[in-house]
Amino acid sequence: MKKVSSFLLGLSLAVTCVCVAAAQEMSPGNASIPKVLQITREFVKPGKAGMAHDKTEDAFVDAMRRAKWPTHYLGMNSLSGKSRALFLTWYNSFEAWQKDSDATDKNAALSSALDRASMADGELLESVDQGVFYFHEEMSLRPRADLSQMRYLEATVFHVRPGHDKEWTEVVKMAKAGYEKAVPGAHWGMYEEIYGGNGGTYLLLTSHKALAEIDQAFAEGKQFEAALGEDGMKKLDELYAASVESSQQQLFVFNPHMSYVKDEWIKADPGFWKPKATATSATKAPAEDKKAKP
Repeated sequence: MKKVSSFLLGLSLAVTCVCVAAAQEMSPGNASIPKVLQITREFVKPGKAGMAHDKTEDAFVDAMRRAKWPTHYLGMNSLSGKSRALFLTWYNSFEAWQKDSDATDKNAALSSALDRASMADGELLESVDQGVFYFHEEMSLRPRADLSQMRYLEATVFHVRPGHDKEWTEVVKMAKAGYEKAVPGAHWGMYEEIYGGNGGTYLLLTSHKALAEIDQAFAEGKQFEAALGEDGMKKLDELYAASVESSQQQLFVFNPHMSYVKDEWIKADPGFWKPKATATSATKAPAEDKKAKP
């Protein structure tokens, strides 16, 4: 069987996605991709996941809703790797992030509610870590800001060898051109980890409406190979081997109990984004909160 590069395999699984209706593509929430992404990982103690964790997370969402807070976040659970919860928060800039944190500190009611929620949530956790990522538009392909109809997220992490940024940039450029030509529905957002991890770490994110879309990825990988041709694939493999030290893919499912989303998302699909409360009371803070890494 013909050898397929690791990068191709990663992208073929990561970029396949059902195209969203034109109305959604034109939605205000899809106008731009915020530059700063904070990702928080919570590793839950054995036996404390599921409804127990949903209950403490409901408290954070409730506190943010009562405060009508303008900053939103998306929560999800792992379907691969070590069991964990993932929380993504986007900001237009680092300045916007600071303003959000400062405003939270000044809001006594919200801060108090988040502190109480953090104490309750902390009882369920083994550990927490965070990472801060920066969006690279030139390395992304038709990225989507509106995830209201999506239900799964794939995260592919690439660790680039020191001093090999030029080769890595060429790898992404070739892959992007190949998928633009061969797979019209392909899309992804590329982020570089700025704080919280080793240098040279890049995160490729893509969303799925259903897992059946991943089944399509293998066939589309063949289309990608055909578009680059034998010589192009050989060059891509060589550049990838020279520039990438390692890579890893993980799959997550969105959890509405852990997500504080925009009202437009809830109106678009209240059956999913507005689940029944799990009988709670607690709340989560932006610093230790729902914000940082796959």
